[in-house]
Parts: sequence; C-alpha cells; structure tokens
Amino acid sequence: MVREALHPLAAGERPLAVTIGALIAGLTGAGNLIAWAAGAKVAGKPPAAGGIILFSLIMLVCAGGMWRLRYWAVLGFEALLAIIVLLFTLLLTRASNLLGFLIPILVISAGGLLFYKLIRTLSRIQMPRYTGR
Repeated sequence: MVREALHPLAAGERPLAVTIGALIAGLTGAGNLIAWAAGAKVAGKPPAAGGIILFSLIMLVCAGGMWRLRYWAVLGFEALLAIIVLLFTLLLTRASNLLGFLIPILVISAGGLLFYKLIRTLSRIQMPRYTGR
C-alpha cells in the first residue's frame, strides 16, 4: 500500500535529506583529516593515523556515493548514523553538567530526524534489480 504510493526519484532530483547527509559526511571526513594533519590531540595524545584515515576515507566515499544517489551509500550512512545516535544516548547517561546533557540531546534529535527523513528517501532510490540466472 505505502510502497505503491512511492514514486522513483525523477531525473536530477536530489532530496534535501540526502544533500544534508552528503554534506555532513563530506565535512566530517575532510574535517577529521584536516584536524589530524594540523596536529589535533585526543586526551593529550595524537590519534592513530590508521583510524583517522580509514574513518575519513569511509565518510568521503559515503559522501560521494550519496551525492550520486547510490543506494549503498545512503544505507551505509544510515547505519553509521544509527550507531552515532546510540553512542550519544550512552553518553547522555554520563552527563554531569548542563552542556554534557544538551550536546547529546542535540545530536540524538538531529541524527534521529535525519535518519527518519532518509528512510523514505531510501525507499525512493531504486535499488538495482537482480537480472542474473
């Protein structure tokens, strides 16, 4: 019933949720690389290069795939978004001041809203059909 009401994306159509997700992924990937190259430290120590480069590469590939409206990229970004929302929910349990309470609430709310908006968009992006056999 609901599926029949959905229409595939028109040529050149890019939903706002996908654009926002692609920008967030691109800025996160590039921002991590820039901060690492500038010598940013976590808990007084420089983070491991492998982890920073791998995460940044994943986010940049995801951003490019979402910009090109690839099903796998939107699905992967949603999985990462769900993990981030869950991690910030855990951080919320350890909040010891107002800022420690407000930041997780903001991330959970914005991430949850983007996740919700991407679900409908994901259903409109046509996954490639299997033609084998």
